[in-house]
Amino acid sequence: MKKKKNEILSEDRKKYLKKVKIRKFEILGTQIFILIAFIAAWELLARAGKIDSFITSQPSRILDTFFNLSSNNLLEHLKITCTETIIGFLLGTTLGSIIAIILWWSPFISKVAEPFLVILNSLPKVALGPVIIIWVGAGMPAIIVMALAISLIVSVLEILNGFLHTDREKIKMAKTFNASKVQILTKIVIPSNIATFFNSLKVNIGLSLVGVISGEFLVSKGGLGYLIVYGGQVFQLDLVMTSVIILAIVAALMYESIVLLEKKIVK
Repeated sequence: MKKKKNEILSEDRKKYLKKVKIRKFEILGTQIFILIAFIAAWELLARAGKIDSFITSQPSRILDTFFNLSSNNLLEHLKITCTETIIGFLLGTTLGSIIAIILWWSPFISKVAEPFLVILNSLPKVALGPVIIIWVGAGMPAIIVMALAISLIVSVLEILNGFLHTDREKIKMAKTFNASKVQILTKIVIPSNIATFFNSLKVNIGLSLVGVISGEFLVSKGGLGYLIVYGGQVFQLDLVMTSVIILAIVAALMYESIVLLEKKIVK
């Protein structure tokens, strides 16, 4: 009887896993279909003159521009943007985590800092661009500081919120066994907030990229942001659209790398 029951459960599980796999393929297939249909409609409408290809460009011209860029300095521009983004991302995540721990550790400091964090978070960071350039100089340092300014406060608030909403019963139980605050932090609070930490990373990587592009708009002599600004200035909208699409692909790859890391660590 037990063997039959196990066989039934095994068959049910196989059917369930098969359904899950089919569902994933259906979703992926639909996404690819929508993307291909959009690109095809864009190309056909541009060729038919229904949309102005000078303003919106078109896929075939974007592809030509991409090949032209590839034979010139595309890799160099990609390297600049990715390097600045990764540095800003790592700094924002590290400093954000440290500040969140300090604010969790001291409720007094947390209460004092709360209004300042809210104000800094709502402040348009691009408005600080000229000030940042004067403080740290033009070039990569200013761009990294811009990325840090955009991602840091969000990282602090996200991680701190997770820390403050850790299961209070677990913390009380640990205190009854005379656990120190360090032990509570390392054994309960941080492990309970792995999902929160990775959510913060997912948000942070996008914000860091936004900060880098904003900085490149202002001061850079290279990078994808520079290409977008240059293309706009000389009315090469094919270059602008190509750079935007490359930027979208870079953002998607960075996000997926965080997702893969999360799956590996959680597993």
